This record gives sequence, structure tokens and C-alpha cells, in this order.
Amino acid sequence: MTNETPLYACLYVREFPAQTLLRHRPELHDAACVVMSGEAPSEKVCSLNTKARLSGIKHGMSRVEIETFANPIVMRRSVAAENITKAACLEIAGSFSPRVEDRSEDTAYLCGIDIVGTRSLFGPPEQLGKRLLAQIRAFGMSANIAISKNFHTAVCLAKSLSRRGTVQIVESGEEANALSFLPMTVLDLSDAQLETFTSWGIYRLGQLSALPEKGLISRMGQEGNRLRQMAAGLLPHHFQAVEPPFRLEDRLELDAPLDVLESLLFGIAMMLDQLIARVSARVLALACVTVTLDLEGDGTHERTVRPALPTNDKELWIKLIHLDLEAHPPQAAILAVGLRAEPGSTSKVQLGLFTPQLPEASRLDITLARLSALVGECNVGSPALPDQHRPGSFRIEPFVLPSGDPSNRPTSISRVSLRQLRPPEPVMVTLKGAKPEKLRFRTRRYVVENLYGPWLASGAWWNRDRYGLEQWDLDARSEDGSILCCCVTRDRVRNRWQMAALYD
Repeated sequence: MTNETPLYACLYVREFPAQTLLRHRPELHDAACVVMSGEAPSEKVCSLNTKARLSGIKHGMSRVEIETFANPIVMRRSVAAENITKAACLEIAGSFSPRVEDRSEDTAYLCGIDIVGTRSLFGPPEQLGKRLLAQIRAFGMSANIAISKNFHTAVCLAKSLSRRGTVQIVESGEEANALSFLPMTVLDLSDAQLETFTSWGIYRLGQLSALPEKGLISRMGQEGNRLRQMAAGLLPHHFQAVEPPFRLEDRLELDAPLDVLESLLFGIAMMLDQLIARVSARVLALACVTVTLDLEGDGTHERTVRPALPTNDKELWIKLIHLDLEAHPPQAAILAVGLRAEPGSTSKVQLGLFTPQLPEASRLDITLARLSALVGECNVGSPALPDQHRPGSFRIEPFVLPSGDPSNRPTSISRVSLRQLRPPEPVMVTLKGAKPEKLRFRTRRYVVENLYGPWLASGAWWNRDRYGLEQWDLDARSEDGSILCCCVTRDRVRNRWQMAALYD
């Protein structure tokens, strides 16, 4: 263990509600957009983009005041979408350091990252900050980053940076100079504290740090001394790290009800881009995707798509989701769409030098999805035998690729194959001592030479489809000397003989 000098990077995303809603709406980036919170008619502006701010719109304006401006885009605040976006931002920050502290505010995202010891992985602090900004930008957000050895200095500087996409580094011992010209609002003062400092003529942090310590304590107590230390870049910080959860979720709120599936897929494609980028950073793939549609009338429509193998092929996911929603369309207009995915291990197949190329798994998934749309999901899959003795009974299970483990392969191969006749063909049987002696099948007569059985099976006595079967395996020879190896059954309920299968 070494006692290294602390070093913190602060990531600050201003106007977080607006950036969350505009992350999947690139067509609105050049329009004046505002986000309203509260219940009508007391709605207030809680967040807005740069275009709306330049047009004169301010925080706290009512809807009536907003309508006086030239066609602003008004959106409702989505707390659910903000929580999902905040978890994703924490995950991005956690990819640079295991120690991340969440200091988010009501309308801004703020987190501190302990980056001590990360130089060997990400280079100098400036390079780390640029890489972090690039990942946040790829996620669809714009942010500022400040790096300092004092945690509160990094927080105040990140809040004060007016130009987005900026990385500012404060050298050791320069904290007070870097903070001296910042306004008092970066300290998150209460209204009473701000009024007190304003009455004293204190508007900058440099003025606050120059106040005498004892006089400030006598007038404002230890809280005043804490603010003075923070303004001077001297206040220590007890880092409270959180563990960022890894949840592959995303959500898109729609401005108006939507009933066109092709338009919905455009938004789903953008969300899939983000999910694939996040899961690829962990060397994983998407194993299944659940699409949740919020419908008019407080209804929901949820569908889960699971291919045979985990994959990060976006075009494959879009095609599978499209086919599934076409086969199971929502019953009302769509108000919002959410994606929830589960990660899985990426699959690699090692082929031999002379092994032929296998078909792509994606082609199988699309083929199965198209067959399901035609004949129904219950009629596509792998056949499996149920735990019963009813002849010809089977069930359909979802198709899965077999494991490549050699221990799961059969150790021996049977040289006898059984061809089951569907439906069974009628046969005339002559009995001797309650055993088959002769039979007539397909215009030929046979004499039984070897006989095995009978095996009896019965069941379903509680309904009309009850069955009672008597099965015989036999070898028979025809008049021209040809051999017939077969399985004949006798329906004891209907007293009817049938040819069930032929042995090759």
C-alpha cells in the first residue's frame, strides 16, 4: 500500500432532464426545447437546451409564458428515463475507476471519480478526461470535466465551465487562484446564506476566502468556516464511493402517440446502438432484449426476443424485433418505448483446417422468426418426447443450439433405423393362440417367423381420447422370400390392427 496524493475528476452534465430526452432525438438539437415539470396548470420549466436559453426562455417559466415564444418544443419530464440515463453515466464513470461518488442535483448530473493510480491504464489526467468525455459524447450527452487534488475544487470548477466538452486541470497549490473568480452560486448556498453574503458585498469565492476566519465563525458558525475553506480549495473530503449497477436499460418518450411500426424501429435502432456499445465494452453480447411499449389508456405491451446465440449484430436485432412486433402488434397507440437487455458470453467457434463453413446463426434466427410469424410460435421449435406412453405424442420446445462439449455426444451409433408411418396404415392380422401368425400389408401376404411382445400401454381413461395399445415387433417373410421387419399395434379400444413403423 502506498500513500499517494489524492486526485479527483468531476464529471458535470448540466440540464440533465433536457439532455436525457434529447439524447435519442437528434432531429430536435437545432430547435428550442424546454422540459416542464409539475401538474397542469402549475407546470414550470425545469430544464432547457441552449437554443431555448438564447431565445429568452428561463427556468421557472409557466406554460402560458412559454407560449409567448416562437414555437418552442415542450416536453414532459421523465424521471424514469433520467434514472436509466444516470445509471448508465455511473457505469461509464466506473469503467475508469472503481471509486465513484454520486453527487447529482435535481436538474444536473454530478459525480466525482477517484483517479489515483490510473495513469498506467489511461495515461495522464488530461488524456483520461478526454477519453471520459468521448465516451459520454458517444452516449449522447455533453458534459464538463474538472480535475484537481481537492474534491470540492473539482466540483466548483466543473459547475462553472460555460463551454461544454471542456477538460480543466488544476495544478497542485493553484486551487485558490482557480476558484477566486467563480461566483458564489457554485457552493450551493441556501437563500439565507446567499442573502447574508450579498449584504456583505461578497460575490466571488476569492472574496469569501479572504475573510478572517474567527470573525466569520463568530457570525455564521462552523458552516461559515467550512464555506471559507471550500472557497480556498482547502476543505478535505470524505469520499463516499458507490458501486455503479450494470443494468442494460434504455427508454424513449414520444411526443405524440405513435401507431406506425416502422417509425418506432428508428428509435429502437438508436437505443440498440447504446446498449451494444455498453455491453461490448465488457466483452459481452446481448443475449435477449425485452421491448416494453407504454400504450394509451395506461396499458403496456411487452415482448422478449431471444436468438439462438448472444450477438451484437444490430441489424439482426432490429429484424427479429420487427418480425416479433409484426406477429404480435400492440392494441393501442404507443406513448413510450423501453428496452431491457440481458448480457451473455460471446460465442466463438473454432473450426478445423478442412472443416466446412457452418451456416450463420443469424440466418437461423431470422428463418425461425419468419416461420413463427407464418405458422405460430407454438408450431416452431425442436420436438421433444413428453413423459407419457401415448403413441406419437410429442411437444415443441424452443430451439437451442447443442453444446459443443464432446462429453455430450453419443458414444455409439445405432445401425438400425425406425421409420414411423404417419398416419399408421391398416394391416390384416391372423392370430394363433392370441399371437400374430400371418399378416397382409400393401397387397402382400407374410408369415411371421420371429415375434417379440406384446407391450401394453393405456391411459387417458378420464376423457374420450383414451387409448389402449398392444404392440408387437416381428419378422415376417413373404411368398417371394422378402423379409419384413415391422412394428404392428392393436387398438384394444377399437379392436383395430395397424402398421405403426418399419425397421430398415
